[in-house]
Amino acid sequence: MSKITEHRPTISRGFWLALAANFVWINISEVWRYLYVVRPMLLEEKAGLSGIAPFDLTTFAIWSVWDTLLIVSCTAFFWMWFSLRGAGLQQAMLAATSYAVTIFGLIWIGIANMGLASFQFFWVATPFAWAEMAIAATMTAAIFRAS
Repeated sequence: MSKITEHRPTISRGFWLALAANFVWINISEVWRYLYVVRPMLLEEKAGLSGIAPFDLTTFAIWSVWDTLLIVSCTAFFWMWFSLRGAGLQQAMLAATSYAVTIFGLIWIGIANMGLASFQFFWVATPFAWAEMAIAATMTAAIFRAS
C-alpha cells in the first residue's frame, strides 16, 4: 500500500515582492485614471444627474476592495502564467493582454451595454487598463526571473 504524502505549496518571497510592487503601482494607476480620465468623462456625460462619480470616503472604501481583488488576482495570474510559459517580455505582454481583456474588457462592455456609460468609455478606459496591466506584468516578470 502506498503512502500518500501531502504537498503544501509555499508562497515565495518573490511573489510577495511582486504583490507589494503591484500594490503600489496599481493603486497609483487606478486613482489617477479615476480622477483624470473616468470621473471627468462621467461628469460630462451624465451632467445634471446627482451622485455620479462621487469623490468621497464610501467610494474609496469600496474601491479599496476592488483594488485588493484586482491586485491579488492579477499578480497570481501573472505568476502562474510565468511559471508555465516563462517570464520574458513577450509572455508579460501576452499575460497582460489576456488579463486586461478579460477583466476590464468585460466590465466596460457590460457597463456600456447597460447604458451606465457610453461605449466611448470602453475605447478610452480599456487601453489605460491594458497599459496598467502591461507595467504590472513586466514588473512581476522581472521579479519572477530574479527569484
